[in-house]
Amino acid sequence: MSEQPPRRERGTVLSLVHLLPNLMTLGAVCAGMTSIRFAIEGQVVTSMSLIVLAAVLDGLDGPTARFLKSESAIGAELDSLADFINFGVAPGLLLYLWALHDGRSAGWIGVLIYGVCCAYRLARFNVASRIETTTPKTTFTGVPAPGAALLVLMPLVFSRTIPGPTGPILPVFTGVWLVFVGFLMISRFPTPALKTLRVPRDKAPFVTVALLGFIAIFLTWPWPALLAIEVGYLALLIRYAMHDRFRVRKEADE
Repeated sequence: MSEQPPRRERGTVLSLVHLLPNLMTLGAVCAGMTSIRFAIEGQVVTSMSLIVLAAVLDGLDGPTARFLKSESAIGAELDSLADFINFGVAPGLLLYLWALHDGRSAGWIGVLIYGVCCAYRLARFNVASRIETTTPKTTFTGVPAPGAALLVLMPLVFSRTIPGPTGPILPVFTGVWLVFVGFLMISRFPTPALKTLRVPRDKAPFVTVALLGFIAIFLTWPWPALLAIEVGYLALLIRYAMHDRFRVRKEADE
């Protein structure tokens, strides 16, 4: 997510390269809307791939804007609106058309709850981002929208990784999981801000090689790799939640 930028003077001349962050954000919007189109057409893999592409662009537009010193108020608003389309609307519709449409109203209620939770999560983030802080945030409150989109698609990824007869349990689990992830977005427990992670200089070569290796694995076996990412992120959230609960109990005992 983009931080609240300083206001620019009207009439400031920008080079074309300074438009790149907003172009990336709008490209993510196009990816999210096209994902909905392919979901309607029944092309599940393509639809989900476009959501992943939107998440990648969402992760790059903010750092690119800071690097180019081209943050703007409209860029921050575009980023928030893009997140709602890409991570609040597209994943819910994809899951509905894939597994929940037979449930009719019950399945749609799950989609609505997830979408409303995402809208509330983004509104809360926008309000908090307007409060000036001198230190960078290392945690978020609740699961961020891109992380929620990653988690909510886990039933689909699992079914592609371990194919087999689904039966009636898959739609039920998918609907419950959709609502559960929505509640995670509006929860109050801290979640890690992965963009603040730093790598020691002496460990950088090893991390680079490991990342390249994982990219190769992802390109070779995309579904198992994506499932591993989702399980790893879920385990990280559980660790943070347990650590926060332990901290609260410790402070109450003191």
